[in-house]
Amino acid sequence: MDLRVLKYFLVVATERNISNAAKILFVSQPALSKQLKELEEELGVILFKRGNRNITLTEDGVYFLSKTKEILSLVDITVSNLKQEDIISGEINIGAAETLQLENIFKIISCMMKEFPNIKTNITSGNADEIILKLDSGLLDFAIIVGFIDKNKYVHLTLPWYDKWGLLIRKDNSLSKKNIL
Repeated sequence: MDLRVLKYFLVVATERNISNAAKILFVSQPALSKQLKELEEELGVILFKRGNRNITLTEDGVYFLSKTKEILSLVDITVSNLKQEDIISGEINIGAAETLQLENIFKIISCMMKEFPNIKTNITSGNADEIILKLDSGLLDFAIIVGFIDKNKYVHLTLPWYDKWGLLIRKDNSLSKKNIL
């Protein structure tokens, strides 16, 4: 059994008329009838109830039609995917610890999305411990964090930015009067 015969079967089952199907497929009616008969012999079942002008599917024919559609659809998807293998696509899951540098990170991701529109980007924000936990559990592809971690456990890249930290104290707090904290 080959794909050509499956396509023949699909057209005949849809048209319910071998002569019409033969015209659509650009094959002779006797050649098409022979292919269908050989298919039935190969499967060991009768696929069609043949009448004077039209044919109908048997119960086995209905089942085989549904499977034929699945097979041909899978073939089409596979061929399409192979033709698109040069297109960069996929999904990236990024974890980012809360930092002022998220703005720079979002700018970079925005540029990447413009250049590679077929890549879906998911960003998770949280504290460093949450992000590391998600990275370790496989929920993230990579993480951007601030703080100290065991660099022996991960492949790492130091980013060229620094966060500016400050200390905020309410003006009415007694510590706000101190020169040194």
